[in-house]
Amino acid sequence: MNNQEIRELLIKECLKIVDTTVENAKLAVEDTQKMANEYGQPKDRYDSYRMQLLRKRDLHAQQLQKAIFEKSVIQKIEKSQKSTKIAFGSVIITSMQKLFVSIGLGKIGIDNDQYFAISVNSPIFKQLKNKTKGDSFHINNKEVKILEVF
Repeated sequence: MNNQEIRELLIKECLKIVDTTVENAKLAVEDTQKMANEYGQPKDRYDSYRMQLLRKRDLHAQQLQKAIFEKSVIQKIEKSQKSTKIAFGSVIITSMQKLFVSIGLGKIGIDNDQYFAISVNSPIFKQLKNKTKGDSFHINNKEVKILEVF
């Protein structure tokens, strides 16, 4: 499998994960709103159950907005991007692990390989930014060599 195919599969997998999060958050918002509507108006001024449901709905709505934003971030990655310096959208092979600079989703499996989707705000990306193939960096008192960037 070539580098462009790997990037495309990583983008596709990230989108699948985020789409699942979006759908789950939508369902949670709808279910919580339905429960609040079925409960009706507060029975007295000390009845906090409906308010708890509405706060829970708002929390799910925030999660939904975050997932929609993350989806838009992933969609900005160019599938045919060719990079020699590490930046947003880069796939990095190091002596320790394989990384995909996108959003912080954690471990993603592609063809029996494990990649870690990391955010541009993560500490490891801050060390990797603008480095190229052959460079090294330190993490947890270990020297890690960058074997490939694409």
